Amino acid sequence: MVFYLFVTVTAICLILALRKKKPIFLVIPFLSMIVYFIIQVALVPLPFIETVKFIFSLN
Repeated sequence: MVFYLFVTVTAICLILALRKKKPIFLVIPFLSMIVYFIIQVALVPLPFIETVKFIFSLN
């Protein structure tokens, strides 16, 4: 379901960027993915910094 939300946001932003000729709209999909990642990390019951260290230490 989240995948379809990202696809929809990306499509809307692409259409807006092409119609209004403002490339700033192309940043919105990346920002939405970053916000989603932060929310998902915050839902883990461990402290935030420890969770981030664990995620980036996975091989």
